[in-house]
Amino acid sequence: MILSISWRNIWRNKVRSLVIIFSIAIGIFAGVFSAAFFKGMADQRIQKVINTELSYIQIHQPDYRQNSDFGNFIPDGSALTAKIRQLPHVTGVSQRILIQSMLASAETASGVLIAGIDPAIESTVTNLNTKIIEGAYFDGIKRNPIVIGKKLAEKLNVKVRSKVVITLQDLDNNITSGAFRVAGIYSTDNNLFDESRVFIRSSALIKLTAFPATAAHEIAINIDASENLSLVESQVKEIAGDKEVMNWKALSPEMNYLTEAMGIYMYVFIIIILLALLFGIINTMLMVVMERRKELGMLMAVGMNKRRIFTMIVLESILLSITGGIVGIVIGALTAKYGETHPVDLSMWAQGYQQLGYDAFVYTSVDPVMLVNVSIMVMITGVIAALYPAYKALKNDPADALRME
Repeated sequence: MILSISWRNIWRNKVRSLVIIFSIAIGIFAGVFSAAFFKGMADQRIQKVINTELSYIQIHQPDYRQNSDFGNFIPDGSALTAKIRQLPHVTGVSQRILIQSMLASAETASGVLIAGIDPAIESTVTNLNTKIIEGAYFDGIKRNPIVIGKKLAEKLNVKVRSKVVITLQDLDNNITSGAFRVAGIYSTDNNLFDESRVFIRSSALIKLTAFPATAAHEIAINIDASENLSLVESQVKEIAGDKEVMNWKALSPEMNYLTEAMGIYMYVFIIIILLALLFGIINTMLMVVMERRKELGMLMAVGMNKRRIFTMIVLESILLSITGGIVGIVIGALTAKYGETHPVDLSMWAQGYQQLGYDAFVYTSVDPVMLVNVSIMVMITGVIAALYPAYKALKNDPADALRME
């Protein structure tokens, strides 16, 4: 009965109630859509790190990542790779030879990190082969093909089939060099990665440096689902022995922090919105209480106890909040769901986003847990907003209220 009365009381002044419901709906919509947008942006960046730059798990010799010593390699890389490939949930394992060197064109030169890979096997670990925008992935060039990033190609002023020269130190610290031709140019929308990393066949790098054919500096591992990361990582550690085994979260802690921080920032953002709406609801409910002083006094005079009056005022506030909140959540969720297949176009600021490694087209990502939490927060906001107005209602003296005109 109290619930029914509270609901009817809301619509006694339709314009005022619709204004506050509309305000709540707009605020919650903005919060839900913003959360989905930034979560989608973060998820895309993380997937790019995993699928294009790092892979899920990497193996190195201890201290290799600290000094990148060319001689600090895994001697039994091929045998270790074969064992890991047999593990369940592992979909790809690729050996890499890594070396810092100088890449020169006819016009200029640039320091780069060269990755010696087997192109066919590397395609099972990363999706670099799908990022080619000019030329082909190691095809079209018979001898010494090289794949470079778009940003580096612009810096060196080269194009497909252009000749470049790699200069580096072999295992005996002798300076050696080799001529390569650009087979393909890739773009990952991460300017830093595109400008600093090039790929050649591991066989060509072995010839240049006298590197052991079965060795590797890095073994990259891909898995079928992120849910299996902990299981596969523990199994790989058992096989790898004293080698350093790290997942993408440890290899790129800033990305792991991004995931955690984004969730916190979104809740902070929504709480700020709710705090702003809180004062609007309090103001509305105070107006309701002041306008109905005589009515509330009459109810108390005929025997309605204060607990029921308090409950009625609180329910009115909660119903206002929930109505606006549900409308905002539904519209925000539907808009964000639409954004999962129709990206938000940020191409106007593409250069700035690509400098940070983010995509210019962002697909939103709806988190059902976040929607439930927002619903609960809206309800709590309604309760808090009703406390002071309900307290003011209880302070009314029935005799004084009944004498009001």
